[in-house]
Parts: sequence; structure tokens; C-alpha cells
Amino acid sequence: MQPKFQVQLKIRKPTAEVFDAVVKPEKLSSYFIQAASGPLVEGATVKWRFAEVPEAFDVVVRQVVKNERIVFEWPAESGGYNTRVEMTFKPLDDQNTMVQISESGWRDTPEDIDASYGNAGGWMHMMCCLKAYLEYGINLRAGGVR
Repeated sequence: MQPKFQVQLKIRKPTAEVFDAVVKPEKLSSYFIQAASGPLVEGATVKWRFAEVPEAFDVVVRQVVKNERIVFEWPAESGGYNTRVEMTFKPLDDQNTMVQISESGWRDTPEDIDASYGNAGGWMHMMCCLKAYLEYGINLRAGGVR
């Protein structure tokens, strides 16, 4: 059985604002990544850089449905293949959005299973940072790395 997971969190902001904060690099770099080479646009390959690692990651954007869904692939930690990330944005009402992130496609090895657990925690952390950024205007990652 291949490892996969889903995490979710309610963000107290309208869906369009939440979606925008994930798609636009200047917003995404205010709470999650260090830098992005461009916006998440269907068919694009964007480079994401994180402060914790020296190399940038290729994010291959497979699908973008405005205010609803983002699907991309990026390298598995063990290398040699990509995993698939699916983000959905579900309006609960005019001022609240449920964000769900799932990731799948790891190989069924002990190393890759461990990596999937790490990514599940990483995506939950990303959503907590997104919530703090949008609801309170703070960057939880600031000062968190060397």
C-alpha cells in the first residue's frame, strides 16, 4: 500500500483571499517559502526555495481551478520521482474556508513512509502559518531557521 495523507484546517477568511495567498509568490513567501520563481499557474514549473535547504524544488503545476483547487507534483525526499499534492479550498460561508491538502505517490519503502509522515506535518505547519498570516498578519516561520 502506498503512503498518502490528508490534512485540513479552517481559515477565517473568504475563499478568494485564501486561494490568492497560496497562488501568489509574494504572499506565499510571507508565511511559508523563502522565495518562488513565479505564481502557481497551470502548466508552469515554478521553483520554490525554503530557508532550511540549500537547493530549490521544482513545483510542476498540473491543475489550477481558481478559488477551488491546485494540483502539483514535486520531488520526493528520496529523489528519483515526484509526489502529487492536491489542495482544495471549500467555502464554509462568506468569511470562512476549509483548506484540505493531500499528498500521495510515495514508494512503499521505510524511507519514503518516513518522508510522507514528515510532509504531513509540514503541510499542517504550512496551513497553521497561512492561518496566522491571514487572520493575524504574522509570519510564524520568521526566526524559525538559521
